[in-house]
Amino acid sequence: MPEPVPLDSEHLLYLLYTSGTTAKPKGIVHTTAGYLLGASYTHEMVFDLKPDDVYWCAADVGWVTGHSYIVYGPLANAADRRPVRGHAGLPGLGTLVADHRGLQGHHPVLRSDRHPGAHEAGVRSTPQAHDLSSLRVLGSVGEPINPEAWSWYREHVGGNRAPIVDTWWQTETGMIMITPLPGVTTTKPGSATFPFPGIGVDVIDADGASVPLGSGGFLVLTRPWPAMLRGIYGDPERYRETYWSRFPGRYFAGDGAKRDKDGYLWLLGRVDDVMNVSGHRISTIEVESALVDHQSVAEAAVVGRTDPITGQAIFAFVIPKVGVDASEALGRELREHVAKVIGPIAKPKFLMFTPDLPKTRSGKIMRRLLRDIGEGRTLGDTTTLADAGVVEAIRANSGAAED
Repeated sequence: MPEPVPLDSEHLLYLLYTSGTTAKPKGIVHTTAGYLLGASYTHEMVFDLKPDDVYWCAADVGWVTGHSYIVYGPLANAADRRPVRGHAGLPGLGTLVADHRGLQGHHPVLRSDRHPGAHEAGVRSTPQAHDLSSLRVLGSVGEPINPEAWSWYREHVGGNRAPIVDTWWQTETGMIMITPLPGVTTTKPGSATFPFPGIGVDVIDADGASVPLGSGGFLVLTRPWPAMLRGIYGDPERYRETYWSRFPGRYFAGDGAKRDKDGYLWLLGRVDDVMNVSGHRISTIEVESALVDHQSVAEAAVVGRTDPITGQAIFAFVIPKVGVDASEALGRELREHVAKVIGPIAKPKFLMFTPDLPKTRSGKIMRRLLRDIGEGRTLGDTTTLADAGVVEAIRANSGAAED
């Protein structure tokens, strides 16, 4: 067996480029000791890892969840892993668990793979057709999970007994930062709950002041953590400008969040995805959650479109469930449903039915491309798309109905 090579704690471990969903990709620098500590410790604690557990994660090794929770964390913990070639998805989860008696599953693209309508229509095998009783902990990461998808995951995959650890973190953080602890934290569907022990998190307003409970604002990290990025490769100025300039002394994640009256954290997605409609700040995640709450909707994505009267107008892209007629009547019904759930100001002005959404291989919706489509602009960089044909299929669609 080769001898281990001693390295300095700050020796470069790897570079990982992110994120094609928002702008030109950045080469994130992670170093050896701190990153390995953060990845291994959170892997053990967040997934309640036991010596006899079988652990499985559906991520692609090429993005950060695969790095931290397929490779480095589990290997550092000597975990019994089950690598899977290709994307197994939720239907394949049943076979995987039945074959390997997997006790833990970490699913990074639950939102994109749920599509209850497809399962109900028998298009592909349901995970619950197999014995999933050995599943002990379920994980979720990537897009903020809406409450309807959370409840579906818990019922149909977890059998209403396996706790869900709905996590928030980034390529830059290297480790899970906000998460429930299984068996410890009382969860709420759709909430990432509280910071991991030792992690400093705050939600602040534009002036940097903490917002009161029940309010939303900018998500910031208030103290260093072991696995934090050490910079952007070859571009220290972009590193300072991107993460440290807006709120000096605090790391600005680029995401919005709100804290409810109990102090639970609810992620609202990128602040770039917060729309300003007639002076009202409306989160894309809130509108999307209202849309998928409707029984006819499998998935939805929302962006803001420039509007001469309201500043921005809400443009919704909706994937109907299998067997549902994507009619004008359904579009009107969905608009009224959003108005009922959130309020009239959140009613989409434009609504387009589409067979799919543009996503990265990590399952994140590329809303900047949807904004390009909504505004009729030339598309930006599409190199990180899992399926570049999806965008052209949307553009070739009959167009959006206007309210």
